[in-house]
Amino acid sequence: MVQMHDPELYRHDRVAERVHGFSAVGEAEIQHFRDHGWLAVDNAFSSDAVAAAIDGFVDLIEGKNPDFKSWQAEPENEAKMAPNDGLERQDTLRKLMFFVEFEPRLREIAYHPALMELLARIIGTTDLLLFQDMGLMKPPRIGSEKPWHQDCAYFDLPLGTQVVGAWIALDDVVIDNGCMHVLDRGHREGPQIHFHRRDWQICDTDVGRLHDSEHDVVAVPLNPGGCLLFDGLLPHGTPHNQSDLRRRAVQYHYRATDVESTTTEERLALFGEEGKDVEC
Repeated sequence: MVQMHDPELYRHDRVAERVHGFSAVGEAEIQHFRDHGWLAVDNAFSSDAVAAAIDGFVDLIEGKNPDFKSWQAEPENEAKMAPNDGLERQDTLRKLMFFVEFEPRLREIAYHPALMELLARIIGTTDLLLFQDMGLMKPPRIGSEKPWHQDCAYFDLPLGTQVVGAWIALDDVVIDNGCMHVLDRGHREGPQIHFHRRDWQICDTDVGRLHDSEHDVVAVPLNPGGCLLFDGLLPHGTPHNQSDLRRRAVQYHYRATDVESTTTEERLALFGEEGKDVEC
């Protein structure tokens, strides 16, 4: 039996407004990203691009590239993860990682010219580095929660580095199957302390405090090919999949190439709980 999240953690105040296609993103939309920490784009990618990405996604899951082995099981299915090929395997997995060098169709969508052009406008340079790629799955009924967190809490990068995540829906992503929830303008609060609880996460009570103060929780449903761009400091999370619908997405992270890494110790001094008078 899947232990469901507390529904109050994902009580949203509104559903995200979206622009139609990358071509509709003007200076007002760029400013929205800067002010709110996110921008949702419907129909960012064509149906052909999405179909090709899904084919690449499924081929990796089915083991058609024997050199690719970077996946993580859904906790409910870890003991019975299908070792052989077959579509049923995708309903035992939670995550794929580091696949762009193995699967050209997923690399192509990561470097789509319209996406790269928009990222350059946000980050302020055309010299961009794709430094993380993941496939994120929520199998029907058992897809687990990803608790509230900030992505920069995972990256050894200097505070102030403009990190942009691109979260691209491959299926219909709705409230019930675990769409992204973001804390509107929450990136302006800076680093939040993360704790090892259900995951490396912001404490549930801290999420509630931020939500109840001045930040709305915004749910971001997307059609296949929709894209959510979000700041690396924006608190966000996804609830369990409570539906019979499969939910697959790819997520890429970008930054300027010339940013130098920091140490894990420096990152944890900002985001970690150790050495601080804090409880969760």
